[in-house]
Amino acid sequence: MRIRIVGAGAMGRGIAQWAAAAGHTVELCDVRTEAVTDAVAFVGSMLERAVAKGRMAAGDAAAALERLVPLDDPWAAGPDVGLVIEAVREDLDTKAEVFGRLERALPASAVFATNTSSLSVTRIAATLKDPARLAGLHFFNPVPLMRIVEVVPGAATRPDIPPLLTSLVESCGHRAVTVADTPGFLVNHAGRGLVTEALALLEETVGEPADIDRIARDVLGLRMGPFELMDLTGLDVTAAVIDSIWTGFRHEDRLRPSYLTPNRVAAGLHGRKTGRGWYAYGPEAAGPAPEPPVTGDADRPVHVFAPDPAQEADAAALREALAAAGARVGSGARPAGDALVLVPVWGTTVASAVAAHGLPAARTFGVDPLPAAGRRRVLAVTPAADPAAAGDARAVLARPADGGEPFAVSVVRDTAGSVAQRLLASIVSVAASIAERALAAPADIDVAVTTGLGYPVGPLAWGERIGAARVLRLHRALHATTGDPRHRPTRWVTERAALGLALTDPGTSPADVDRVPRDGA
Repeated sequence: MRIRIVGAGAMGRGIAQWAAAAGHTVELCDVRTEAVTDAVAFVGSMLERAVAKGRMAAGDAAAALERLVPLDDPWAAGPDVGLVIEAVREDLDTKAEVFGRLERALPASAVFATNTSSLSVTRIAATLKDPARLAGLHFFNPVPLMRIVEVVPGAATRPDIPPLLTSLVESCGHRAVTVADTPGFLVNHAGRGLVTEALALLEETVGEPADIDRIARDVLGLRMGPFELMDLTGLDVTAAVIDSIWTGFRHEDRLRPSYLTPNRVAAGLHGRKTGRGWYAYGPEAAGPAPEPPVTGDADRPVHVFAPDPAQEADAAALREALAAAGARVGSGARPAGDALVLVPVWGTTVASAVAAHGLPAARTFGVDPLPAAGRRRVLAVTPAADPAAAGDARAVLARPADGGEPFAVSVVRDTAGSVAQRLLASIVSVAASIAERALAAPADIDVAVTTGLGYPVGPLAWGERIGAARVLRLHRALHATTGDPRHRPTRWVTERAALGLALTDPGTSPADVDRVPRDGA
């Protein structure tokens, strides 16, 4: 296919490299001719690097570069152009002007695709005489390495175009997911679950950014914590995406922005690109403060208390793990003497367990029972906690079994569900809300998030590892404990828990009934 790419910036040149390497003839153009020259040189250097690293044969790289055709005039006639991919700046008027001129220059058979990441595909298409020829084709940077593309039909897009674009993308080695034309499309929408909840935890002073990031990495297994991620992306960009998606979904509570971000953006605390964000950067930056040493009494007796029968399995697992590490774990129904009381909480607070069961407030602490991806445990302290007892509890939790490495222990403020549970609950909840609106198929949600965001597992599959019933119990407990509608259970999780379906199962829709063959049909 002959493909014209309009816009020779970072995205345009990445798309050009990807398409040319896959065997397509690529016309690369820009209103600035020097941008095209620079882009061709950049693609050549990237192909040379691929050869040097053994990822590409020298002959294939040379052939790909030959298929890259610099074009002086973006609006030149192109009778053989089958597809145009626009990759200009994120501005509706600019994109409308580009496609309007292309519509006059190119044959009606040429399909138009916009690489917009935040604008409505339908609104862009509506500026054309023939809106049916345009769809979204959203790539991620760097294009050759980010092997996921969102195919976004507009309201008027011809039904043959999305399958055509999907076939093109997948023939070039990337995965295509079809997504509804909604704010943030799929990947950016799904990513709000992590960062909005992390900001909410910081608002509530549950932990500092470094504490939340360590828990996200070592308990949930994320490659980067949410605050590290915001610094890498740029808080100005992240805040704009959060606001636009929240506004686009008519102030949906699950997507609610934080009051923390506007002032930081105004102050220029954007992250790596400005030298300071949630962390400081540069040769003289000190970096995050190291975790304090564990100095408490690891031999102090402990009592593990299950606040309700549903938590007994978590309590038993914690007792077993602590006993294996040599801790003095009590076996009675009530804590004896000055024993520390450790409560595995699930969507609730330690304070509520103290009040409901008459536990000693000064020496009762929460422990997150989520299985950790790394060697980290999380200890939650209430305002009534004795600091010395908290230090002893941290020492007990740090004890390793069988002479292994000690556990790192994060100490955070008591909150419903603790840090990792709230982050995971929000990730699953936002993905489930995407699925229940049929904005994308469950399998596409999971593959897009793992590929586009680098999560260790897709959000619906992640929830399924815990189990739909237990995820529902977590959402209900968070909602009941906080009263915040951001935590309300989704229909997707509620139905699947009731029906015994997996969170990854698309289930039966009314349309499926009409597809069943009838006798004599």
